[in-house]
Amino acid sequence: MNQIITTEARVDRRAIVAAGITVLLWASAFVAIRSAAQYFTPGALALGRLLAGSVVLGAIWLARGGGLPPRAAWPGIVGSGILWFGLYMVVLNWGEQEVDAGTAAMVVNIGPMVIALLGGWLLKEGFPSRLLAGMAVSFAGAVVVGISMSDGGRASILGVLLCLLAAVAYAGGVVCQKPALKHASALQVTTFGCFVGTVGCLPFAGQLVSQVAAAPLPATLNVVYLGIFPTALAFTTWAYALARTTAGKMGATTYVVPALVVLMAWIVLGEVPAWLTLAGGLLCLAGVAVSRGGGKTPAR
Repeated sequence: MNQIITTEARVDRRAIVAAGITVLLWASAFVAIRSAAQYFTPGALALGRLLAGSVVLGAIWLARGGGLPPRAAWPGIVGSGILWFGLYMVVLNWGEQEVDAGTAAMVVNIGPMVIALLGGWLLKEGFPSRLLAGMAVSFAGAVVVGISMSDGGRASILGVLLCLLAAVAYAGGVVCQKPALKHASALQVTTFGCFVGTVGCLPFAGQLVSQVAAAPLPATLNVVYLGIFPTALAFTTWAYALARTTAGKMGATTYVVPALVVLMAWIVLGEVPAWLTLAGGLLCLAGVAVSRGGGKTPAR
């Protein structure tokens, strides 16, 4: 019995470490995207990031003899590849051209609440009152952020809406990925999901080639960094941890991302959101906390 408990604790610690790596690298991605966005269009940036990630993941997969995922895993892999690796990255890049990195992270971080919403719909888990209340609070926060950033214009409101769409795509990707991890390894699910996203972004290849030729070397290296660390490494550690816990609990680990992003953006980019923007972002996070809090502890 003691050996079983020790083994479970060790697995939990590994999952926590993996989730911590993911959170830190994903926070850095918001800052890196914001920095590279002045030289790359959203689609080209997404494709460059996915190509770098695919090369690294493919090399690791071949070196380890990972094999092809089982047939039962492919629906989840394709779904997460299209929604998370493809749509999410393009839309997030576009959104970060309109709002600062910290604001983008705050709005995108309603994703865990959307995961709960999709779970209630697709997995027939119902719609608890706390979930509906949290949705209302987070939506109000997104509106406040949009108003604070817009100055009467449309551009930043568009940015907030794009970040909301990114949050939905992220949530959809998680809901697709979770079942796939029952049949395939974290490396397989991440690698082939990245391949699917790369194929989906190939129409932006022409833009990527021309923009790499015109961009300074540090900007191109920024794209490579996004592919190696926040994509290849962070998505693999995410899948590793997700396979060992629930989607809701993994979503909760991302609550710290906006705080890290604001800190990193302040240090690296000199961006600090205005107090009203910060208040709206905190409302988004408060809505997530309301939607995920409370509830009865199931009997052992």
